[in-house]
Amino acid sequence: MSASPDPRSAVPPTSTPRTAPPSGRRPGRTRSAALLVLALLAGLLTAAVPAGAAPAVRASNPLVAQRADPHIVRHTDGYYYMTATAPEYDRIVLRRATTLQGLSTAPETVIWRRHTSGIMGAHIWAPEIHFIDGRWYVYFAAGATDNVWAIRMYVLEGTGANPLTASWAEKGQIRTPWETFALDASTFVTNGVRYLIWAQAEPGIATNSNLYIARMANPWTLSGSPTRIAVPTLEWEMRGGVKVNEGPTVLQRNGRIFLTYSASATDANYCLGMLTASAGSDLLRASSWVKSPQPVFTSNAATGQWGPGHNSFTVSEDGQSDILVYHDRNYRDISGDPLRDPNRRTRIQKVYWNADGTPNFGIPVPDGATPVRLRSDNLPDRFVRHWEYRARLEANVTNLADSQFRLVPGLAGGTTVSLESTNFPGYHLRHRNWEVWVERDDASSTYRADASFVQRPGLSNAAGVSFEAVNYPGQYLRHSNGLLYLRTVTDATGNAEATFVLE
Repeated sequence: MSASPDPRSAVPPTSTPRTAPPSGRRPGRTRSAALLVLALLAGLLTAAVPAGAAPAVRASNPLVAQRADPHIVRHTDGYYYMTATAPEYDRIVLRRATTLQGLSTAPETVIWRRHTSGIMGAHIWAPEIHFIDGRWYVYFAAGATDNVWAIRMYVLEGTGANPLTASWAEKGQIRTPWETFALDASTFVTNGVRYLIWAQAEPGIATNSNLYIARMANPWTLSGSPTRIAVPTLEWEMRGGVKVNEGPTVLQRNGRIFLTYSASATDANYCLGMLTASAGSDLLRASSWVKSPQPVFTSNAATGQWGPGHNSFTVSEDGQSDILVYHDRNYRDISGDPLRDPNRRTRIQKVYWNADGTPNFGIPVPDGATPVRLRSDNLPDRFVRHWEYRARLEANVTNLADSQFRLVPGLAGGTTVSLESTNFPGYHLRHRNWEVWVERDDASSTYRADASFVQRPGLSNAAGVSFEAVNYPGQYLRHSNGLLYLRTVTDATGNAEATFVLE
């Protein structure tokens, strides 16, 4: 949410891919086409994969229209619960489903409405739902009817197994040392200690909001003094005429705590930054937190996604993958105050992990079916990726989007599939002179045939996949000496080199 009452001007950052496509063309895919390919792939994507891999996560974006600051949790009852900011800023809503995709059509329940006078009477922002010690808690920010910018943090407590039908009671304001602009409360537990993290304007610091952490005495009360762990000082944290760190949330893995947060104006400048701390460190010491020098998730002109931010994390249905939940817009330019623009959408995509144990969020993927990576079945540390448009096999692909492809309905029609580049929409894997390249769709019949494949169960592992050329039956996408080719397969080695696991 905004940390300033002033309109935030749209001054979009540049977003140029490492190897920019010649035209920058960004053709659209329909939602129905995305759902068609999801149906075609349903059986194969859920199959078992080798140890160390995580199956592909199937979804279609956007997940929910006109819902900002999304928070999704998976509870022990098997349901995902989602809450988010409604663009009217007047209520707190919940929906639930047994799958992430199911949240898109799940009915929505209003569990609380703003007051008609006084505190909690305006700007109902950024609710989060947590289950703590047998009860439900919703953290949210709100202004007052006589001062809509007197934003403070508040808590609701819910009693009942299902939060959509629970009895909700107001626990009041979360008190901090300063009676100032405060928002975006979130909570987590590490080493048996529960913490609150939030954003606040601190007297004497010329910023809109900084990030803080404190221990909790109970779900609505701090214990001890808070610690300031981040102040917006970097150029990308201060775009659009504001100095903002807000929306903190954590992802814990590999012995570390990764705290992502939102920065800059809530237009196309909005982006995610990250702090990192050792799980065994004193989290109340500011020096335990290290800020990444560059944003970790930003607008992307090629995919048509602008202002990604205010995220949360959840897990896939099988529990094997971390899922990034966030909002953005599918257009750059906003007329007037971004806070009055209702079209921030809830989106999700899989989090991948670098070899050094740090998260890799990649880029905001295009609307429609979420992409996958093609992991080699016989060289399981390596993925198909493009480099200077040539398809190859590599390990440790830190430029994640180079190794992400959308499985879309085949350009040649029928039951074929095509593999569309994530960071170069409109470009597909195609064979040419028996080599495999990422090239732009020129609408020719030759291109469409060369870029279409029949997806088969993996030739060396039925849980994987193999891709047979539609115009050269019996020839498959196959890696050899680090590059991809179209070749016949006649032996066990060929079977292995032509088999991939969708991750």
